[in-house]
Amino acid sequence: MFLSLPTAVWILVALAVTPLHVALMRWSMPTPKGKKSVSFIPVVLGPVLVLYALVKGYSLSVTLYLYASVLLIFVVMIVPVRKWVAADILRQEQNPDVKVKPHGPSTAWIMFSMIVSMAVVVGVWMSHT
Repeated sequence: MFLSLPTAVWILVALAVTPLHVALMRWSMPTPKGKKSVSFIPVVLGPVLVLYALVKGYSLSVTLYLYASVLLIFVVMIVPVRKWVAADILRQEQNPDVKVKPHGPSTAWIMFSMIVSMAVVVGVWMSHT
């Protein structure tokens, strides 16, 4: 199955997905603050998943699969609606005292794509265990 790929392949996948994620997420953010914050997602996610995997006894392949999947889920959620998300972020940063109402269709896309993506990731993961 998909998760039965050698660990070396999963390392290459993670090494390819990380800069892709950072580049696309930074491209999607309208402000330096947003660009900086999304750059730290892999830096935080990597160690958290490694610690979680150690506690749960997951293999490195499964851990790297989850790492790459989470990074790709963020890309799938944000990049297609980046124009509207960027506009909302920019408005909020320019008016911090006013609660900006998020763009409705973008919010719907983010929620829908997150649920579907997570279902696929969990489905693949569960088929392996």
